[in-house]
Amino acid sequence: MKPWKTLLKRTILDRGRFLKVEEHRVELHDGRVIPNWPWLVLPDFINVVAVTEDGRFVCFRQTKYAVEGATLAPIGGYVEEGEDALDCARRELREEAGYEADEWRELASLAVDSNRGAGTAHFFLATGARFVGHGESDDLEPQELLLLSRAGLEAAIDGGEVKSLPWLAVFLLALRVLDGAGR
Repeated sequence: MKPWKTLLKRTILDRGRFLKVEEHRVELHDGRVIPNWPWLVLPDFINVVAVTEDGRFVCFRQTKYAVEGATLAPIGGYVEEGEDALDCARRELREEAGYEADEWRELASLAVDSNRGAGTAHFFLATGARFVGHGESDDLEPQELLLLSRAGLEAAIDGGEVKSLPWLAVFLLALRVLDGAGR
C-alpha cells in the first residue's frame, strides 16, 4: 500500500513549543492531491504506570483544563528537545512523584492522531518503584498523589474516573502486561 506523500508544508499558526498548526499539500496513494490538509505539531509526551515494591500504583487525582471535574492520572510529561523518551519517563517519575524504579518496560509508542499529527505518546511500565524524596513538579494544576491497590485502580477505571484517552490506554496496557497478556 502506497503511503501519502507530503508535497509542501506551510505554517499557519505558531505558538512555540506547545502548538504549531501547519497546512500540508499531500498526494494520496491514487495520485489525487489535497491542497490544504491540516496538521498539528505538538510535543511528544510520556505516561508511566509506576507500581511500587508492595504492588501499589502511583497515581494522581488532579484537574485538567479540558476535563470536567477531577480525574485519575498516571505520571506524565513532555519529552524535552533531544531527550530520549525513557529518560523523560525516569525524570518525570522522580520530579512529579519522588519515585525511582529499576525495572522499566516500554508498552507502546503511538501516534496521538493518525491523520492530523499531534505528537507521539510513549507509554511505560515501571515496577519495583520506591520513594526517594519529594518531587518538584512544575505542573500548573493542583494534584494529589495516590497509592492505589490494583482493585482500587480497576474500580477507578470502571467508575469513569480516568477521563483522558492516553491515560486510560496506558493503564489498560500496563494491567495487561502485569497479567502476562500484553506486549
